[in-house]
Amino acid sequence: MNLSNPGLSRFDPLPRIITLDEFSRGHCGWSQLVGNYENTLDTMLPGYAQHTSAMLSTLPHWDAGSHGGMRGSYALKIATRPHPGAQNVAIKRLTFRKRGPIRFEAYFTFKPEATELKLGETDVRSVGFLFDLQGGDRDDGAERVMPHLRFLNAEGGQHLQKWQFKNETTKFQPVGDGEKTLSHYHLAPEGWQDLPGGSQRLCYNEIATKVNWSYLRFDFDLAEMKALSFQCNDRVFDMSGFDSIRMPAMKNLWCMLNFCLFAETDVARRAFLYVDSVCISGDF
Repeated sequence: MNLSNPGLSRFDPLPRIITLDEFSRGHCGWSQLVGNYENTLDTMLPGYAQHTSAMLSTLPHWDAGSHGGMRGSYALKIATRPHPGAQNVAIKRLTFRKRGPIRFEAYFTFKPEATELKLGETDVRSVGFLFDLQGGDRDDGAERVMPHLRFLNAEGGQHLQKWQFKNETTKFQPVGDGEKTLSHYHLAPEGWQDLPGGSQRLCYNEIATKVNWSYLRFDFDLAEMKALSFQCNDRVFDMSGFDSIRMPAMKNLWCMLNFCLFAETDVARRAFLYVDSVCISGDF
């Protein structure tokens, strides 16, 4: 039973556990999102060129030592570069074997780098997650589908605290000297829309080094390629107005089941997204 398993009892998984990532055990397959390139890394789009590798962190801080993870010593740390609008993304690359409901659950927290003796509650612009999915090679009308959700914490120093989604991406463009390799930066700032009823005030503690862990759950149907539900802490949101980025299937991405976590800073200071653990499960 899940209730008797300390690793699973904090989650509400569907019947089949696809992966249980506890970052005290390592990176668990989460790596840097590297953009497409050809012949030279200089052909990578600027959005991807800013990305760096996710790290394992004890959440160290200068006033009391280390927080550690929620259940162990380490958490996954996704850190931006220190300039306004900088982003970073970690990705886990899988494929699926059956089309059905999947559930993504995680415990997370976020902070700016604690380089000043003040709270900095508006320094992190956003944190979020996305899926990158594609149907099988024999599916009729297969699409590439990319649900995106972000918590827009602040922008331009204004505390906004709301969930947003995206259903459009930037134009595909060739990289290198031919048409074989294409790229698009789907986390560009344009195109985000407010999730209806998506305002939410998350716990953000009183000084720059304190953190509190939050829970999120996102359910998606691979058969219908549509979102089913979304929860963060005690709030369950109406997803009837949500849609994903959609595009024609690409020739080499069949049965793709990718998951991404991302962070974005609003100031000239690094933003940190910490993830204690992730559970991905399915009803098949």
